[in-house]
Amino acid sequence: MKTLEVDVAIIGAGTAGLSAYRAAAGQGRRTVLIEGGPYGTTCARVGCMPSKLLIAASEAAHMLHAAPGFGVHPGDIRIDGKAVMERVRRERDRFVGFVLEGVDEIPADDKLRGHARFTGPQTLQVGDHTIVHAQRIVIATGSTPTVLPQLAKAGPRVITSDDIFELVDLPSSLAVIGTGVIGLELGQALHRLGVRVSLFARGGSVAQVTDPLVLHAATKALCEELDLRFQHQVIDGKPDGDTVLLTTRDAAGAERSERFDYVLVAAGRTPNVGDIGIEHTGVALDQSGIPLFDRCTMQCGTSHIFIAGDADDERPVLPEAADQGRIAGDNAGRFPDVRPGLRRTALTIAFTEPQIATLGATYRELCADGMPKFAIGSVSFENQGRSRVMLQNRGLLRVYGEYGSGRFLGAEMIGPRAEHLGHLLAWACQARMTVDQMLAMPFYHPVIEEGVRTALRALHAELAKGATDIGDACDGPGV
Repeated sequence: MKTLEVDVAIIGAGTAGLSAYRAAAGQGRRTVLIEGGPYGTTCARVGCMPSKLLIAASEAAHMLHAAPGFGVHPGDIRIDGKAVMERVRRERDRFVGFVLEGVDEIPADDKLRGHARFTGPQTLQVGDHTIVHAQRIVIATGSTPTVLPQLAKAGPRVITSDDIFELVDLPSSLAVIGTGVIGLELGQALHRLGVRVSLFARGGSVAQVTDPLVLHAATKALCEELDLRFQHQVIDGKPDGDTVLLTTRDAAGAERSERFDYVLVAAGRTPNVGDIGIEHTGVALDQSGIPLFDRCTMQCGTSHIFIAGDADDERPVLPEAADQGRIAGDNAGRFPDVRPGLRRTALTIAFTEPQIATLGATYRELCADGMPKFAIGSVSFENQGRSRVMLQNRGLLRVYGEYGSGRFLGAEMIGPRAEHLGHLLAWACQARMTVDQMLAMPFYHPVIEEGVRTALRALHAELAKGATDIGDACDGPGV
C-alpha cells in the first residue's frame, strides 16, 4: 500500500472541499484533495442548478396560464416533458463541466481518488491503495438525502433529489415527502408542468420559516395552488406495477393509500460523517455524531481537524459551504495560528412562487432566552402597488429591530422577488445598519422595495414606543 506524507488533507471535493484546497494550497502547503465519488458539486449536479432549470421551465408554463389575467390569451399549451428534462440535463451538464474544468486545473499529484477513513487522528486510509499521514485534516464530506425506512421496500420508484433529474420524461403523478426548500421547489415546479403532485409534511412547517404569521401567509399562498397535506405520517410504500402504493396517516389517525408514478423523498439531508472513522479522531461529537466545532474558525475543539460545508450541518447552502471551506482551509494551512474568518449574515431562499426568504436572526432565534427584546414591522403584499401590477400580490414580510439601539436584526418573508429583497436586507443586516439609516436610503417608485419601506416604517414606529410599552414581541404580533 502506498504511503503519502502531506501538510493538509481535504476529504471531499465539493464546494467546501475545493474552497478549502485553494486556501490551504495557496499558502504553499503540501495539500491533497481526496474524493471517493464523482467530481462536481452537489449544487451543480443535483441541487441548485438543475432545480432552477426545472423551475425556469415551470415558470414559462405558469405564465401562459396566468396570461389571461392580463387580457392576453395564448393558444393551446403543450408541455413536452422529454424536451423539458433533456434541457435540464443538458444545461446541468454544462454547469458540472465548469466545475470539472476547475478540478482539471488542480495538479494530478494533489488529487487522490477513493473513500477516505480515519485510522487515527492524523492518518487516513484511502480505498485499499493509500495511507495518508496529514498534519492537518479538513472534513468536507458533504451530505446525502435522508431515506425513510418505511419506504425501504417500495422499489426503485422511490427517488430523491439526487435521482429526479435523471428522469427521461415527466411523470404523470408524484408524491413529495417533505415541505422543506427542496420538496416545495421541486413539487411546485412539477405541478406547474402538469404533473399531479401531492406534498406530505410530518408537521406544519414550510421551508425555513419560523415566524408564525409568515408561516400562516406561506401556508395560505401555497395551499391555494398545491395539494399540501400537513400533519401526515408516511406508513408504508409498496411497488404496484409501474407505480408506488403509498400509505399515509393524517392527524386524526385516518389512513389513506394512493398510487403515484414516483415518490420523491425530500425529508432533509444527512451529513456524511458516519462512515469516515470519525471515532478514531478523538474529537468530541454531538448527539448526531457530528464533530463539535467553532463556527468562526471551523476548528473541531482545539485539534488539528477542521470541518466545513454540509458535513457540519450548520447552514447547508452553497455560499456557506464556500465560506466555511475557505476558513477551514486557511486555518488548516496556518495551524496552530488559527484565526476567525468572515461568516456572513445568514441568508436562505426558497425559489417557490411566491418566493420565501429568511435572513439575519430568525423569529425563533430572537425569541430564545437571553436575546435582546425586539420589535416587529410588517407589510402585506396583497395591496402593494408593483405586486398588484404584476398579479403577484401574495405574501407577507416581517422585519425585526432591536429596542434601544434601533439596529436591524433580520427578516422573514414570502412574497414576489423575495430573492432580491432578501439580498437587500441581508446587506443592511451585515452592515449593522439601524432602521433609521435604512429608511434614509433611496426608494424608487413603483417597485416592490417600497413594501420594504412600509415594513421598516412600521418597525420604526414600534421601536419608538420603547420596550417597556410594547412588551415581548414573542407574545404577540408585535405590530
